Amino acid sequence: MGAAVLLKQFESILGSPLDWQSRPEPERAPTGIAEIDSATGGLPRGCLTEIVGPPSSGRTSLLLSLLAAATARQEFCALVDAEDAFSPHSAADAGVQLARLLWVRCGHSAEHALKATDLLIQGGGFGLVVMDLGDTAPQTARRISLASWFRLRRAVENTPAILVGLARQSNAKTCASLVIECGPHTAIWSGARSVSRLLRTVEVRVQSTHRRKQCSPVFTATAI
Repeated sequence: MGAAVLLKQFESILGSPLDWQSRPEPERAPTGIAEIDSATGGLPRGCLTEIVGPPSSGRTSLLLSLLAAATARQEFCALVDAEDAFSPHSAADAGVQLARLLWVRCGHSAEHALKATDLLIQGGGFGLVVMDLGDTAPQTARRISLASWFRLRRAVENTPAILVGLARQSNAKTCASLVIECGPHTAIWSGARSVSRLLRTVEVRVQSTHRRKQCSPVFTATAI
């Protein structure tokens, strides 16, 4: 009996067509920024999301918003900091509950960051795990192989965790289910040019792309 005939028989018994490749849509969690949530539906659980952009693109502000939103949901978070760039004071000011955040400092080693991220995902217990390569030189970040990114993606599958990779450029490529690209648009400062000025408002243009179905809204988000 051919495979096609068997498939027809199974479908007649079940009363619906079989789709061996289909997977249920993952649950999504809000980022804390309404414009991004409206465009992407939030970050998918059990998946790898990349947040990429140059310095001063709003990348770090988005990271702090993610951490604040997750800790507000009473979730524990892990931040794997490759370049020791994280500022707890800025995070606390942004609403991050530091008591629910594990900060892993990797001493300027992308390799250590990769290993730590893998261990944290395998260990479980975190609602959000972030590997921050934002201050890592792009040529160093690119040395992380696609096989390593694939292993991370497989490790987070079928878990409630959100895995985020933060970098200047996309490194995970097709291993990422969602990519959010940040780019500087307009900055608003206060104070006179001759004295110290404060950054009051920055507008960030963000583009998101789904791996399985193309979705590229471009919009402007304002962080104050």
